[in-house]
Order: sequence, then C-alpha cells, then structure tokens
Amino acid sequence: MSLRGMFLIASAAVIWLLAATANLAHADDYRTVENAGPQEVVDAMATKAARGLANTATGWVEFPKQIYITAKDDGVAKGLFVGPLKGLGMTLVRTASGLLEAVTFFIPYPGFYDPYFDPAYVWQKE
Repeated sequence: MSLRGMFLIASAAVIWLLAATANLAHADDYRTVENAGPQEVVDAMATKAARGLANTATGWVEFPKQIYITAKDDGVAKGLFVGPLKGLGMTLVRTASGLLEAVTFFIPYPGFYDPYFDPAYVWQKE
C-alpha cells in the first residue's frame, strides 16, 4: 500500500471518529421523557411550572422594559411612541405563554419542557 493510500485511510478514519463523537457530544441536547430519568422529568416539570407562574405574575414588567430597551437602542422619541406598543404586545405574549406553561407543565412540549420563547424570564437579557 502506498503512502497516499495510507494517508487517505487514516484521514477517513479520523473524519469518521470525529463525526461519531460529535453526535455523542450533543446527546444531552435531545432529552426526551423516554431517555431521561424520573428525577430529571420531575425537575423539568417543576421548572416549567415555576417558569409559567413567574411569567404569568411578572408579564406586566415587559411594558416598561420594552419602552426602556427601545429608547436605549433607537432613541427616546421611538421609545416613547413605539416602546409602549412593543411593551403591550410582549406583556400579552409573556403573560399568555406563562399561563399556558403553568397549565400544561406536565406536557413535555416544546422540546424537553423548554420555554416557549427566549428569554425564559422577563428579567433575563434578550
């Protein structure tokens, strides 16, 4: 076997090894109820329920938050006129999604009890 043939076989082996281990590195990203332990499922359910209650209770904070963010990013004038509209919309979205998460905390949707949108809480940075 020539040096070139050995190099090609070695390269193919390295590429195959990298591809095989890359899939293992992301195995935890694809959690399901079937491949999770009972404690993980209960923890995820509790987290979803708590997140839902928190977002239902603090959804109104989106109103001043969106005014502030819009004013900071786009100027005071836009913050005063567009910010309240964004704030009203995000208040409704966060409160409704929080209520939906609180009611459906036992359903592993979306993903493995993941939040419906990011950021998961109103106080987290967008």
